[in-house]
Amino acid sequence: MSEKTPVDFWFDPLCPWAWMTSRWVLEVQKVRDIEVRWHVMSLAVLNEDKDIPEEYREALAKAWAPVRVVIAAQQKHGDEVVGPLYTALGTRFHNQGEGPTREAIAAALDDAGLPADLIDHADSDTYDKELRASHKEGIDKVGQEVGTPVIAVPGADGEQIAFFGPVVTPAPKGEEAAKLWDGTLMVASIPGFYEIKRTRTQGPVFD
Repeated sequence: MSEKTPVDFWFDPLCPWAWMTSRWVLEVQKVRDIEVRWHVMSLAVLNEDKDIPEEYREALAKAWAPVRVVIAAQQKHGDEVVGPLYTALGTRFHNQGEGPTREAIAAALDDAGLPADLIDHADSDTYDKELRASHKEGIDKVGQEVGTPVIAVPGADGEQIAFFGPVVTPAPKGEEAAKLWDGTLMVASIPGFYEIKRTRTQGPVFD
């Protein structure tokens, strides 16, 4: 039996585009032999020293609670809880339109079968060192000019190649998901490949 292809995925639960990409990766898991390893990154950390509009900075203040809860869950209960908790958070934040409220985070913990007292970490910096380390690991692979999502896949020689994206909406399913995955591996195999981009003309479609 062939070894699964590892895919490292960095996300901030607040980001709708990371959410779309994560749903695509889960579709790929159904049609290709891959293993997704989930990691948190933080839009708040990414932008804390940047010159950004004040209204965006105020919005990012809400970004701390979800990632702090996820990193606390990981530290206390292991890597295997990160993916299911992300799914629970994203479903409530994005598909159900609840947003990153304390109530939505608490409900997501229950959905994921995790202890309710993890919500106490929403306002705690106990695991901020680990959060920043996870964030740094992803950003160090891809560079400072991007946001979330970040994925890292095997390149031509098996070394990890990291990209921002793919940014896609709605999340492809079935063979369409497989084609995008195969293309991602293909561009990762080309030495010196960095970027394909066009202007987004459609918002995220949560289906």
